[in-house]
Amino acid sequence: MPGDPLVIDSISKSFGSVEAVCSLSAKLPPGCIYGFLGPNGAGKTTTIRMVMDIIHPDSGQLRVLGQSSIETVRDRIGYMPEERGLYRKMSVKNVIAYLGSLHGMDKAGLDRAIPRWLERMELSDWGDKKVEELSRGMQQKLQFIATVINEPELLILDEPFSGLDPLNLDLLKNIVLGLRDEGRSVIFSTHMMEQAERICDYILLINNGQKVIDGSLEQVRAQYKSNALLVELEGETDFIRKLPIVAGVKKEDRKLEVSLAGGADPQEFLKTIVDKVRVLSFEVKAPSLHEIFVQLVGGEADE
Repeated sequence: MPGDPLVIDSISKSFGSVEAVCSLSAKLPPGCIYGFLGPNGAGKTTTIRMVMDIIHPDSGQLRVLGQSSIETVRDRIGYMPEERGLYRKMSVKNVIAYLGSLHGMDKAGLDRAIPRWLERMELSDWGDKKVEELSRGMQQKLQFIATVINEPELLILDEPFSGLDPLNLDLLKNIVLGLRDEGRSVIFSTHMMEQAERICDYILLINNGQKVIDGSLEQVRAQYKSNALLVELEGETDFIRKLPIVAGVKKEDRKLEVSLAGGADPQEFLKTIVDKVRVLSFEVKAPSLHEIFVQLVGGEADE
């Protein structure tokens, strides 16, 4: 059985009087998408930079792909930083070839991989263009190609969807999911909770440099109850808004989303309405990551 691709053991990092990361511990299970989540300034990028040995922790330890020194495994890691950096005067193909060669790829391997990835990222017609001729979104897709060109075992993506239009966002999301399905491990850092909810298997919520909660998406959701119900009813429903245990009602397709007052029991609500309308469906709505984060740290989740 493969070990955990990343183990973070009580790392801390301060910049002057500012404690950016405080005693942070986490483990990345193999073959999954692991979300580093939190508002801007939470400590996500600082943590990633420590993982990549760009900066050193003041205390604590890291193990990456089983090694305490990243230098021995650097070619097995693909890192897409939040601050994009490409050689603007070089052609798209030459940029990929140069960056791939830095990861030990030979010419034959690059000649096979470059056309395949350009086609996959819908950049085939731009291979001979200079980087400066590409739009911002195209440059972002090019940066992703440079990150994965050597087929790394571990991918670290810092805000990879930032600035992408919906079509390219879906394209990149599906490719990341495909890489996960091939057995690669992915760290996905974002402050956008909705994005994380669609793509992550496990999450680590960080705020003010500290772990708030971590675990699988299902485990995290199971720890927090929702006060919202989704009900599909047949009959007159205006009376529902006037019930003392109801805080609000809104329409969601053919269903109603009913927000209960604090402490109200969903079963009590069901008993109250069952004699007045026909209940076609009834479910407690699972809380979103945004709702959970707001419960834990207040209104700092920036969406």
